[in-house]
Amino acid sequence: MNSRFSGHWATFDALSAMDLYKLLKLRVDVFVVEQNCPYPEIDGQDPRAWHFLLRETDTGELAGCIRIFEPEASCPLARIGRVATDGRYRGLGLGRHLMREGIAKVQDLWPAAGIALSAQAYLLTFYRGFGFEPVSGEYLEDGIPHVDMVRDSARRPPA
Repeated sequence: MNSRFSGHWATFDALSAMDLYKLLKLRVDVFVVEQNCPYPEIDGQDPRAWHFLLRETDTGELAGCIRIFEPEASCPLARIGRVATDGRYRGLGLGRHLMREGIAKVQDLWPAAGIALSAQAYLLTFYRGFGFEPVSGEYLEDGIPHVDMVRDSARRPPA
């Protein structure tokens, strides 16, 4: 990633009020407004997640975000979710950067864990590029076609 952008990881409790506001605004702008999908974006899961915030270095504007979850006894896979890029920054490879960051953080925190995610169906090829494979058929979630995907713990993130 070039020096135009920089990011950092934080637990929910370590996020400032402004960071949390910008994070939630970005996700609502992308997943609710842009995709015309009224659903409860504030899902009660953020306090359990690690959050990566990617900013434009000069302005401090939030350009993208991703969250990850620790594996649980009921599901031994870590989870990646809420991968979002602000529309003003699309086409710059930020989605790939966010995914590399997410995979690397999971491998750092929980090295033996595979990773699961629920992909919007049109992004299957994108996620396959990171070693994820479909493990379900297509289903509707909030009116949008999705597919469950999993990545084996032995895979390394692409450079």
